[in-house]
Amino acid sequence: MSIKKLIQEHTPKELAESIVFPVKLTAKQKKEADSQLKEARKKNQSEMTAKDRLISKVLQFRFQLEDYLRSENFNPKLTFSYFLKEYVNLLDKKRKIFAQEIDIAETELSQLINNHRLPSENIIIRLEIHSNNTIPAIAWFKLIEKEKEHGIKTNKVLRQQEKKYVSNKIDVNFG
Repeated sequence: MSIKKLIQEHTPKELAESIVFPVKLTAKQKKEADSQLKEARKKNQSEMTAKDRLISKVLQFRFQLEDYLRSENFNPKLTFSYFLKEYVNLLDKKRKIFAQEIDIAETELSQLINNHRLPSENIIIRLEIHSNNTIPAIAWFKLIEKEKEHGIKTNKVLRQQEKKYVSNKIDVNFG
């Protein structure tokens, strides 16, 4: 039977139930299954090399960054500075060493991490290169733009200040 015919004749729930067997576990069985899963994870992690762990951490970081950039919500805690600090921390390196690796002064790195300074395009490119292109420069750039976009949308004081410089507004209303 073709997939199209199956989809026409059955609901998605019926199709899922025909493939996935529902299993009801007792509390004891669930506890045993959880224990087995925990042991399997522990074994898997103990067999990972330092390189494997680093790859895992960097990919997890990238996915977290991409998820945030895709979301419509703005979180004032998730800034360029926050993600840079997380990146440096996941590398498990001292800031001084990381600053040397991307050829900036340690004080400049500190200013970036503490949100006292915005990065130049050069630094954004260096971050991409440092991650071996795993974290694209455009992702770092979009973080900064997301912050700016939020600022423009929500800065009522600036709107009031700038109103005095505009005259003869066009007469259209869109709702």
